[in-house]
Amino acid sequence: MWVLAGRGWRRGGALAPRTASLGQLGPGSAHTRPSAAWSWAPARHFRPADQENFDMSRFPADHIRNFSIIAHVDHGKSTLADRLLELTGAIDKTKNNKQVLDKLQVERERGITVKAQTASLFYNCEGKQYLLNLIDTPGHVDFSYEVSRSLSACQGVLLVVDANEGIQAQTVANFFLAFEAQLSVIPVINKIDLKNADPERVEKQIEKLFDIPHDECIKISAKLGTNVERVLQAVIEKIPPPKVHYKNPLRALVFDSTFDQYRGVIANIALFDGVVCKGDKIVSAHTQKSYEVNEVGILRPNEQPTHKLYAGQVGYLIAGMKNVTEAQIGDTLYFHKQPVDPLPGFKSAKPMVFAGMYPIDQSEYNNLKSAVEKLTLNDSSVTVHRDSSLALGAGWRLGFLGLLHMEVFNQRLEQEYNASVILTTPTVPYKAVLSSAKLIKEYREKEITIINPAQFPERSKVTEYLEPVVLGTIITPDEYIGKILMLCQARRAVQKNMVYIDQNRVMLQYLFPLNEIVVDFYDSLKSLSSGYASFDYEDAGYQTAELVKMDILLNGNIVDELVTVVHKDKAHTVGKVICERLKDSLPRQLFEIAIQAAIGSKIIARETVKAYRKNVLAKCYGGDITRKMKLLKRQAEGKKKLRKIGNIEVPKDAFIKVLKTQPDK
Repeated sequence: MWVLAGRGWRRGGALAPRTASLGQLGPGSAHTRPSAAWSWAPARHFRPADQENFDMSRFPADHIRNFSIIAHVDHGKSTLADRLLELTGAIDKTKNNKQVLDKLQVERERGITVKAQTASLFYNCEGKQYLLNLIDTPGHVDFSYEVSRSLSACQGVLLVVDANEGIQAQTVANFFLAFEAQLSVIPVINKIDLKNADPERVEKQIEKLFDIPHDECIKISAKLGTNVERVLQAVIEKIPPPKVHYKNPLRALVFDSTFDQYRGVIANIALFDGVVCKGDKIVSAHTQKSYEVNEVGILRPNEQPTHKLYAGQVGYLIAGMKNVTEAQIGDTLYFHKQPVDPLPGFKSAKPMVFAGMYPIDQSEYNNLKSAVEKLTLNDSSVTVHRDSSLALGAGWRLGFLGLLHMEVFNQRLEQEYNASVILTTPTVPYKAVLSSAKLIKEYREKEITIINPAQFPERSKVTEYLEPVVLGTIITPDEYIGKILMLCQARRAVQKNMVYIDQNRVMLQYLFPLNEIVVDFYDSLKSLSSGYASFDYEDAGYQTAELVKMDILLNGNIVDELVTVVHKDKAHTVGKVICERLKDSLPRQLFEIAIQAAIGSKIIARETVKAYRKNVLAKCYGGDITRKMKLLKRQAEGKKKLRKIGNIEVPKDAFIKVLKTQPDK
């Protein structure tokens, strides 16, 4: 007898994965007619026996195409991926197929792709069966590292552009990522079904900016499925097959990984040489550790075990890697006793934003530590440094690729690991060039990087300070240029370029100090341009800057957690804002609290929390004035004494209010 259990169909106590919802189970569905050919396996890996024996040798290298979908946010990458999966039979055609490859809860809630996802598709064209390995990539600037990793496993890309919006900032950035990797680019104009769509205008933009002939553009509607078949044919015609060697020893690139608490690390690999199968002994070029392969397979888009994977194919590999540091992104895997030259790998991700993370309750520290370790395996672009604070206890200083990346990481911690944390205001990494030989010997380098403002060295110890700068690209309708130029000037930006990409749209390029754009620049840009402007940035190194360390004092005592690094010209404004926030957050005491912002010994801003005052004259009914004066004098002396010995403890909720990003900054 077959029954539907919590996670799938059950027969005799084992579970089979439920790939379709109950609404999708039709009378002819395999799920409604389970056959006796099901093999016995643990509940999570229960699969039909005939699929276990999938033969990947049927696909020689010239019948394989590896490609990615790249685009700006919300231009229809995930919708196009859904249609391609339906056309090739990887998923059933139903109305419920939306964002099939966006598996994370945060992706579905926000409607964005955060993590690149792989799917292997089988497609018949002119009597030949092709294996198409599709990678759906994120579109937001914070996740461009995911895009660059995905492109390393591909030979071509589909560049999707919205027929209504036209080319946006991230479209330009992603195109040049593909161009530098020397990949074939197929331009696809999506959303031609919209009322205001203008595909001819977008064709001209593509031709002008990317030098791709307009007749190569494929006009589609991914939502309705219009012309999507042409995209698959173009992939086979225009994207070259991978250049591989079956007879060479195994050489596989780890381009992504996820963590499963039952099976350990699941590594996504692209095979450049050789063949790998279950039972092989492999070695990691990065750690030099040996492993035995437990399972190999392809993603359709769910895991599908196979006997072997061959050169040119993209799939997954499980080899009992249990530690979070073992699956290094960009690592090369090869056979035991058959070493090969490691593949180039990737440039390591450079964190652009740092924030302190602390558990709300210190008793949760170990649980949070475990959650952060597992999540950083799934998101290797996050850097982790141990940190501690007198007010907030033990925690970490984490490095992120941007503000959205930080928000998504925090949301995933809450949703996937049920962890609640305090995140401090984001800061950027500064550099200081040390002046004395003694300091250089102490730090073991002349140029030090500061990720925690509390460790910012004094001016007397350094010859110059350096701040990170980025090259920002803004694409906007020309009617908003005036407002955007004023916004950029207010953020200390230097204009580098200004180009009209068509009659109404302008591309601006500015050199921005990173700390000026990291918190609220994107929101300000969107509100000034009624949501039409798009923004993208790339790292442009460091430049000399007049930076100062600003201390926050409470009755003369420095609060380490509130130390900030600011530009000299903006110190007064930022100091005033922090003092005002603290005044609103601190509870009143029996004595006056002076809140001060100071640069060195110079006070630049001050607010005062007034003391509670007891009415000591309440018991005086008439009588001599000298008695009243005596009581008031004694009260004033008592408050003065209290102020000297009184210890101000900043409550945790006050820290959270001050440290968290504020919209009015």
